[in-house]
Amino acid sequence: MKVAIYVRVSTDKQESENQLIELRDYCKSSDYQIFHEYVDVISGKEDKRPNWDLLFIDAHRKKFDIVLFWDLSRFSRSGTLFTLQKLRELENLGIGYISYQEPYLNTVGQFKDVVISILSTVAKIEREQISERTKAGLRRAKINGITLGRSSIPQDVTIKVEDFLKQGRSYAEINKEVKYRTKSGKLRHVSVGKISEIKKHLSKKEGVNPD
Repeated sequence: MKVAIYVRVSTDKQESENQLIELRDYCKSSDYQIFHEYVDVISGKEDKRPNWDLLFIDAHRKKFDIVLFWDLSRFSRSGTLFTLQKLRELENLGIGYISYQEPYLNTVGQFKDVVISILSTVAKIEREQISERTKAGLRRAKINGITLGRSSIPQDVTIKVEDFLKQGRSYAEINKEVKYRTKSGKLRHVSVGKISEIKKHLSKKEGVNPD
């Protein structure tokens, strides 16, 4: 079977190599063929994960059978709801996944259904919390008479983007996930430029240098 290895590390090159060595050994002992190694080296301020995006592009092209990653925290740092959505996306494509450090979390493990059930429950709670924070933000903005720039997107969408930025989501992830309807009724994704504008506004509001 063809395996895609995904590794996300900080700027520590040694950490990346250490993980890759063990993941390669795992593939060798399991008689898996490594299709490609997708490695994202992320600094503290970096949002973009180009190889993560490439991983899912190749997944949709059915270039491999399994995704192998170090652990769930290294696979995605964007919250339970988003992580569960990405795991389900792989499953819907007929692609398995294996967490090297969490043997119970894989598509062939006997506890898979239990783990997914727990993740689903946590994701539901997270989704409800996001909804409540969005509503609270709207009430706060209304009370304070805040107008967020010259935004052409609904205010609840702006607040949702802010919430995702606080979670550490990348621009690409937010652009893909957040949609809104224009006054003419067309469904659109929030542009990267608009996300950047919202991030600058958020940084100023929180007293943080956006650069």
